[in-house]
Amino acid sequence: MPDPKSPEVPSRARRHFLGLAASAGARVAALGVLASTALSSPAKADNSNNHPGWENGTGNPHGSPACFLRGTAILTPTGEVPVEALRIGDLVETVRGEALPIKWIGHRVYKKSNSAWPASVMPIRITRGALDDHTPHKDLYLSPLHALFLDGVLIAVKELVNGTSITPALPDHQAEIEYFQLLLASHEVILVEGAPAETFLPKGDNHENFSNFAEYERLYPNEPWPVLAPFAPVVSYGGRAHLKALLRLGLSPVVQRQDPVEDVYENTYKRLAARAEELVS
Repeated sequence: MPDPKSPEVPSRARRHFLGLAASAGARVAALGVLASTALSSPAKADNSNNHPGWENGTGNPHGSPACFLRGTAILTPTGEVPVEALRIGDLVETVRGEALPIKWIGHRVYKKSNSAWPASVMPIRITRGALDDHTPHKDLYLSPLHALFLDGVLIAVKELVNGTSITPALPDHQAEIEYFQLLLASHEVILVEGAPAETFLPKGDNHENFSNFAEYERLYPNEPWPVLAPFAPVVSYGGRAHLKALLRLGLSPVVQRQDPVEDVYENTYKRLAARAEELVS
């Protein structure tokens, strides 16, 4: 694993994720991923402060925010730090190449009340090396609505589940799920286990998904929750559109499509699926 204190870590991430070209001609079968999703809204890129799961009344019924699982390593100017050890005012590295201070840290703990965790709460595991040879450099666990920054857009990890390298999972012997999220003065992409993931993007009352949301109001009594511009366009897929995109992966590469957003999504999915095949071969 590379030395997290080396400047090579953020510079390499910028090379990989700021305008990375998607690989062409990846061999992919129509994986049975997320085909049971109930949504049917079309794919779209959103430059407003909408966000997957919090728009058009499609919010998560269990109130699961977009977060990092306890133990996730966040890159700071002095090296990687577990998210639960960070404090307000600490600096975190961004893919812009600038270290920015944490304004607030959201927190929530879930305890299992049934035999299985709700899908909206169960973390998604991005296996070590699922994105490329170096990324993430350790298994990364994010909540389903948390977005990764891939190929110039933000994509919720639940949209990338492939059943192998990216799949719902918990670390072994974990009886509860503890999530954290970082609010900066702007919506940013930071490096978590070496992978590019978003910070908190307030939208409506989604801050109330955190058990400690009142802390922000105590810290900033005369300041409302901020309205932030998204770091990048948000690609949001729902069930039928997602399945349609998966089926299209089998089309000839000469077929021309008119929607560049679909091309971004499908090319990203192809690249990650091809990477998953490399990992299991």
